[in-house]
Amino acid sequence: MNGMLSPSLMCANLLNLQSDITALDEAGVEYIHLDFMDGAFVPNITLDTTLIKRVKSVLKNMKRDIHIMAFHPEKYFDAMEIGTGDIVAVHLEACEDLHSVLSEIRGRNAKAFIAISPDTSAEVINDYINEIDGVLVMTVYPGFAGQPLAEGSMEKIAKVRKIIDNSNSDIILEVDGHVSWDLCTEMKKNGADLFVAGSSSVFSGEYTLEESVKRMKKLIS
Repeated sequence: MNGMLSPSLMCANLLNLQSDITALDEAGVEYIHLDFMDGAFVPNITLDTTLIKRVKSVLKNMKRDIHIMAFHPEKYFDAMEIGTGDIVAVHLEACEDLHSVLSEIRGRNAKAFIAISPDTSAEVINDYINEIDGVLVMTVYPGFAGQPLAEGSMEKIAKVRKIIDNSNSDIILEVDGHVSWDLCTEMKKNGADLFVAGSSSVFSGEYTLEESVKRMKKLIS
């Protein structure tokens, strides 16, 4: 199938976010990627829960793709108004009971994703394969944009793809981190379905957002 796109709002023009969101929505983008960090699980803070909540009200066609890099991620679900159509990705290491957190996400009619960092084994998803709708493979270390691709990322994508295929499930494989013009096609070949695009592609400033989306869509189709 054709790849889906999820541009990362933390890489957008923070002084003119609504304009960028509208441009992406009108360009036919499927998801908008929203990073939430608590400053503890990762040493950074980006978008807050109020902004993530308010984004929902301005979307026409796009859905929210929320990546929670925080301990006890379930604490923030109400503030973000997690609900139907949302993707919510959480980290195993940030949850006391991942089974319970995944169940709560699905109970809100959202899609439950496990996010795995570069140092986390792909095999951990086997214990949750029947409880998830997707896997977010981090191809950089979580917390900051603009990082180089982590070593072994392509192999990790391919390994997760194999696990998903062997499960006979309609699980989405998402990639996040240095999804550049040059690397997105290789990520696609290794099995990625959903691409978080940031400063190395859609928000690189080389083209208008509309042109960037069109170019990325062609590369991942």
